[in-house]
Amino acid sequence: MPAPLPHEYLPSVPSLTVHSDDMTDGERLSDLHVFNDWGMTGQNLSPSLRWSGAPAETRSYAVTCFDPDAPTGSGFWHWVLFDIPASVTELPTGAGTAPEFKGLPQGAKHARSDYGSKDYGGAAPPPGDPHRYVFTVHALGVDTLGLDTDTSPAVVGFNITANTLARGHIVPHFGI
Repeated sequence: MPAPLPHEYLPSVPSLTVHSDDMTDGERLSDLHVFNDWGMTGQNLSPSLRWSGAPAETRSYAVTCFDPDAPTGSGFWHWVLFDIPASVTELPTGAGTAPEFKGLPQGAKHARSDYGSKDYGGAAPPPGDPHRYVFTVHALGVDTLGLDTDTSPAVVGFNITANTLARGHIVPHFGI
């Protein structure tokens, strides 16, 4: 039985519509978005995301990528981006990729991923069954979470959940 998706036990909120030019819900994640270390040879580019349908009271956004199937007992955070201004409804391919961060909105902050870096870290599952990668956009009711970039993904996630007005996601998979 697969691990639950990270939103299954969170308070219910309205849905955002989330699209990507780079990935499709339920389909295989492209090598463009696979890690380029740990024996992986991907390009490690964050995928494009665009969203709509946020409530009028939205004051900022957060974007996360979580692997609930990682063999850690607690999943694996691949991307934690927050304090995205409410005027932004799209991130281009590579916006979360260090060192350029091309297209990353001013004011947006990366928390460290479970790789230990403050950027997008692509898929890198061990051999076996494919893993799911839950790319989520969260509409928030605050301008800023008031956290710094050294905050753990769990604490950022707690604050995201406490301030979420709506959320939507795309869940591609990848395996070797």
